[in-house]
Amino acid sequence: MTGFTIHTIETAPQSVQPILLNAKKTMGSIPNLIATLAESPQLLKAYTELHQLFTETSFDKEELTVVWQTINVEHECHYCVPAHTLIAHSMKVDPVLIEALRNNDELPTPKLQALKDFTLSLTRKRGNVSEEELQAFYQAGYEHKQVLEIILGLSQKVISNYVNRVAKTPVDPMFQKFSWTK
Repeated sequence: MTGFTIHTIETAPQSVQPILLNAKKTMGSIPNLIATLAESPQLLKAYTELHQLFTETSFDKEELTVVWQTINVEHECHYCVPAHTLIAHSMKVDPVLIEALRNNDELPTPKLQALKDFTLSLTRKRGNVSEEELQAFYQAGYEHKQVLEIILGLSQKVISNYVNRVAKTPVDPMFQKFSWTK
């Protein structure tokens, strides 16, 4: 037991209660990650803002899923892999892509594979990617803008993946059918 509180609307700091109310309205319940993040209003606000900003990048729904799940799997996040599996299904992402990401398999297109490879390299090397890796990413059809956008997505995922690891956030019932272990 880690002792982290999974807040309710009533126990959360007042400044983040609207975020919890919105999560409940949108998802039918408050996900345990959001409820855990509520302990630090600044972190919860940062996470939700980064999430929103990342969804507004130039990436389409499949590319967003590739970035998110590549990082989730690399970080071995017991919570985020199932959560983003449900999110991907709700976004109508191809189930073949969803399963390939969960299983760390080859992706269905060379462009998506290049995105996965670059995201993985950026994550593993903490930004210290080679010129060759950058060129391979650009040759797949991406630009400088997408390099920066991956860093935005990585920032969001560091928050959620690390909090879930430290707090041992329980997987919500709505995500449990997509449970994942490495």
